Amino acid sequence: MRKCIRCGAEMQENCAIKVEGSGLGIVMSTRKDALFSGRIGIPNVAVCTKCGEVSIYVEDTKKLSNEG
Repeated sequence: MRKCIRCGAEMQENCAIKVEGSGLGIVMSTRKDALFSGRIGIPNVAVCTKCGEVSIYVEDTKKLSNEG
């Protein structure tokens, strides 16, 4: 369970960010200048049920430490 950093309430997990009008998804990367390298993965999203704060996070942080 994730807690909201703003108000401390429980957040609803397993939400997603979708680009409206497009079948394309969002992929996170450690390198903004590379198209395919440095990919971390698909972002996870949680939304606070009390204040609406949105949290975007990476589940597998091992890919971050391997980038060096």
